[in-house]
Amino acid sequence: MKKHMIVICAAALLSAPFAAIAGDAAAGKAKAAVCAACHGANGVGTQPIYPNLAGQKEAYIVKQMKAFKAGDRKDPTMSAMAAPLTDTDMANLAAHFSSLK
Repeated sequence: MKKHMIVICAAALLSAPFAAIAGDAAAGKAKAAVCAACHGANGVGTQPIYPNLAGQKEAYIVKQMKAFKAGDRKDPTMSAMAAPLTDTDMANLAAHFSSLK
């Protein structure tokens, strides 16, 4: 029984960072209007230099936005776009873009 509880606790701890990422796709869609200029209304880049966001994993999108905000990943446009975003905004945007085909 004790080993069983350890496994359950370990699984809960390992999944916790991913559970915190879950966002509201509808709220993300509303927030994504400004993203459409480069990443397209359907999440497909409007030019070859802009990445497609449609169908990307939520955790990946959040990680990249946090990296732009923190300055760990550098791009003048994306750094400026990510700067005012909250963790909730990022989770919602990620939920929206990951839901697109």
